[in-house]
Amino acid sequence: MLEIAENGRTWLLSGPLSSYAVHLTGDDELLHLHWGPRIALADAEALAARPLPDHSSFESPLDGREEYPVEGGPRFVRPALSVRTDERRGTEWGFEAYETEGDELRLRFRDAGAAVTLHYRMRDDVVERWVTLDNQGPAPLELLRADSATWTLPDRDGWRLSQLHGRWAAESRLTQSYLTYGEKVIGSRRGHTGHQHLPWVALDTDATEERGEVYGCALGWSGSWRIAVAQLPDARVQITGGAGHDDSGLLRLAAGESFTTPVFAGLWSDGGFGGASRAWHAYQRTYVIPEADRDRPVLFNSWEATHFDISEERQRALARRAAAIGVELFVVDDGWFGARTGERAGLGDWTPNPDRFPAGLKPLADDVHALGMQFGIWVEPEMVNPDSDLYRAHPDWVQYQTGRKRTELRHQLVLNLAREDVQEYLWERLDTLLTSAPIDYVKWDFNRSFTDAGWPGEAYPQRLWVDHVHALYALLDRLRAAHPGVAFESCSGGGGRIDLGIMSRTDQVWTSDNTDPLDRLSIQHGFSQVHPARVMAAWVTDSPNVQLNGRVSSLRFRFVSAMAGVLGVGGDLTRWTEEELAEARDWVGLYKEIRPLVQHGDLYRLRPPQGGLSAVQYVRGDEAVVLACLQAQRYGEPVPALRLRGLDPTASYECRETGEVHRGAVLLHHGLRTGLHGDLDATVIRLRRI
Repeated sequence: MLEIAENGRTWLLSGPLSSYAVHLTGDDELLHLHWGPRIALADAEALAARPLPDHSSFESPLDGREEYPVEGGPRFVRPALSVRTDERRGTEWGFEAYETEGDELRLRFRDAGAAVTLHYRMRDDVVERWVTLDNQGPAPLELLRADSATWTLPDRDGWRLSQLHGRWAAESRLTQSYLTYGEKVIGSRRGHTGHQHLPWVALDTDATEERGEVYGCALGWSGSWRIAVAQLPDARVQITGGAGHDDSGLLRLAAGESFTTPVFAGLWSDGGFGGASRAWHAYQRTYVIPEADRDRPVLFNSWEATHFDISEERQRALARRAAAIGVELFVVDDGWFGARTGERAGLGDWTPNPDRFPAGLKPLADDVHALGMQFGIWVEPEMVNPDSDLYRAHPDWVQYQTGRKRTELRHQLVLNLAREDVQEYLWERLDTLLTSAPIDYVKWDFNRSFTDAGWPGEAYPQRLWVDHVHALYALLDRLRAAHPGVAFESCSGGGGRIDLGIMSRTDQVWTSDNTDPLDRLSIQHGFSQVHPARVMAAWVTDSPNVQLNGRVSSLRFRFVSAMAGVLGVGGDLTRWTEEELAEARDWVGLYKEIRPLVQHGDLYRLRPPQGGLSAVQYVRGDEAVVLACLQAQRYGEPVPALRLRGLDPTASYECRETGEVHRGAVLLHHGLRTGLHGDLDATVIRLRRI
């Protein structure tokens, strides 16, 4: 809901539980008023009437209070907007007008020929903010920095910052620290979202998993990015974020050109970290993820079973076993195309290898469909091997610097997707591929960060950092429109490209290349802080774990760990025993029963994975399911009961595993015994209200 004061200078956006308010002073200064529990318009007007606090001549009255600080004038905080022309740098803007369209508020400002529009939209209790910049003057305008939003927090003592950090095979790990004076900056200078940080932060003072105020922000951008959290000299806190990692330049806008920043979304919750997560999940399932109401199928992926040793008959053998255990989607990973018998060749040549698939992919896809499964493939369209037909024909299509060595990582280079000829080539190749066989699913990988991000011959080569992402989005949008039955997964060496931007164009994301079930508990715990299980792909692979650590774990532990997201299987099924295949079939069948709860229900993190016992619970309607994992039982101590959440304390619940009936109040306050013992034990407990 959007409300506007009679004088047209105070605006209030409200959701079911929260409100957000801004005010324009008589000097055209746009000030932040309120972000927190729901208030009335009269309350916002009362806040607007308050005078700014006194300040010394060494400080600015705007710092820490301005809604979108620009570079220039009496400001000393990090600017959200920094522009320059041949004549000057900075912004001296004036307010022009406000506009509304549906639930969107637009505040329009102007500085000479530059028009700046701040956009606001409240979706449930998530505030979406973004900015449009139009060059309406005759001279070029360079955007050194154009952040999507600056978020201002209320005056509190002792702010604590939560963030998700990591690296390859160790993504999305939650860490918390108290803010000190100065700035904390996270981001990526790698050309993609990155394994090192997810573009999300949360701040609180005393919140727990179940209660307390939490302020969170998440950026929808799949390229380089930056979020800066600043505690200012007067202790006020602001969060500024957007595309690009530094201030070296985003774009140069010619006369008549415009740029729209990605969405930087914000959420206030007084339900603790759990309440904030559930609100983020609901927002993404409703407004971000395509067709989020549809169940994601159980998949099998061939990579860990075959690596590059792919043959049509071996894939058929895996498919038969996958179908027998209940798999619904069979995915052929790397090695099906070009001269791709290893990682040194073939990237860029997206036609089936004639020795491995002499009649193309269609015969295998038809056989997979005949087994009752969908068929999927792996691609890495933004990359090229120097040993490829594409590179030999078009060596100028990659990112490179004139006179510099073309750095190879993983024996590959990055295509300059900002070029229109590269975009058209990839569209033609991928469209032809998806037309050539009944393909239902594409795993879209991105295994190499930008290094030599040059564009010889381009007047403003810096633009490729932004244009690459826009071209990626446009290509995905075009493919989805042309092939509406095809689902897409975002992958980047695991979790290197996970953000609200890519999630608005893909059906799920590959969380991490680390499939060790114990490591995955912490990765999935961090991921769940902001993103829902509906998109979190998780695989059951072989034991010992061959990818990373050689850890031995039971099939039970591997399945329960992976069932917390979108279940997949990635082991070599031709080596599994009949007993293992039978057990796997039972686990897959159980997952299909609980899938509506896991993929569409409310998540409660009952115990974090740092201790011996960890557990998550999903609730939907009258049903709940608990996935509990015991890492180690120490000193023979009994395993603690799990206090459940999200249940009706006045109702009774039947355990479908044991038939026992439990009172809701007892489960909420005294807990449920799991029966776990020893090391790496796990269980699934289903409850139904009666």
